[in-house]
Amino acid sequence: MLSRVPVDEAFAGACRRNVLKSALLSAVCAGLSPAGAAATQGRGAGGPGAAAAASRATSRPGSLSKGMVAFMLAHEQFPVPELVRLGSLAESAGFDLLATSDHFQPWQANERHVGQAWVTLGALGQQTQRIWMGPTVTCPTLRYNPAVVAEAFATLSLLSPGRIFLGLGSGEALNEQAATGEWPKWRERWDRLIEAVAIIRQLWTGQKLQHKGAHYTVDAKLYDPPAQPIPLLLAANGPQAMKLAGEHGDGLITDPQTWKQHKGEWEKGARSAGKDPGAMSVLVEAFVVVGDQSEAQTAAKLWNFIPKAFKGYQNIEDPAQIEHRAQTELPLPKVFGDWTVSSNPDAHVQAINKLFDSGATIVNIHSGQPDQQRVIEFYGKEVLPRVRNQGVSSS
Repeated sequence: MLSRVPVDEAFAGACRRNVLKSALLSAVCAGLSPAGAAATQGRGAGGPGAAAAASRATSRPGSLSKGMVAFMLAHEQFPVPELVRLGSLAESAGFDLLATSDHFQPWQANERHVGQAWVTLGALGQQTQRIWMGPTVTCPTLRYNPAVVAEAFATLSLLSPGRIFLGLGSGEALNEQAATGEWPKWRERWDRLIEAVAIIRQLWTGQKLQHKGAHYTVDAKLYDPPAQPIPLLLAANGPQAMKLAGEHGDGLITDPQTWKQHKGEWEKGARSAGKDPGAMSVLVEAFVVVGDQSEAQTAAKLWNFIPKAFKGYQNIEDPAQIEHRAQTELPLPKVFGDWTVSSNPDAHVQAINKLFDSGATIVNIHSGQPDQQRVIEFYGKEVLPRVRNQGVSSS
């Protein structure tokens, strides 16, 4: 049961103003000097493509635009200070959105890192000015309570107004079971996710929520709700999940193969809930390598699990076991066989446009290469301007 009472709008507005005033302090807590934080707040994003991206990436407040190109910040592979640096570089290069993984452990032990994603997003907000940011994805059901997720992203949206989205998913054992000891069956995980989505949305209104559901009880309100809507996207990697994501999400997060095979299920789910799938955001994660086959082999060793990530490995709690299974079961050429591997910008432009033509609205570029700056600069100089120019020509 969901019931609400009106929020004191004047009080909520005052709280929002106070949170915005605290941005400088938040930057200091995130590891920036006061002078560096102040400089960041007054600094424009430079670099190739940045001005064009700024003019088209956010067509209206609170909305994700079609034709966005994102850059993936992988907590599994890099420490948080490096991710913050890379996020700033990606904005300057002209990317439209930063996507972050949200893990308690890495998928494979040899990836060697995992920082707290929400802290990273807070720091990124102080280092950037226009770029969208959010997790792909947070699981709001076990190690995180949905009410806490609602509060965290409301706060982030006040620190970075009009730039925060929330991607949610049903989780993996390496995060949820490892942290809580719980790992329900798939149907219960999705039931929890659906209930969590309803709680988060209701709390974001700023009105009192009295909820007693199958999995969560909440009797509270957010005193600092978002000033504008936060897009809430759901991740899906199979036909049943795709349908549910269409029903309950504002948009979708998925991979190229799932999108190609089960797009119809997602559209069916959206229409069954009275939504127009053509007006919804679809973020598709695309692995790339700026280089040759040997560089692809190096990157694939850290992302060896990908072909079976949600075909069994999601139920394994131990990253070392996932790594061992992947090395045994998945030859590296199978891992990077569908990736864009090339130093020719045309190959990368074609791959992005192919996904846009399929109905994706956001293409999330994910490179497992150790030199992320090289990838960002290559895309900023050679790929993004061509994608944008072709988009303008065809419109």
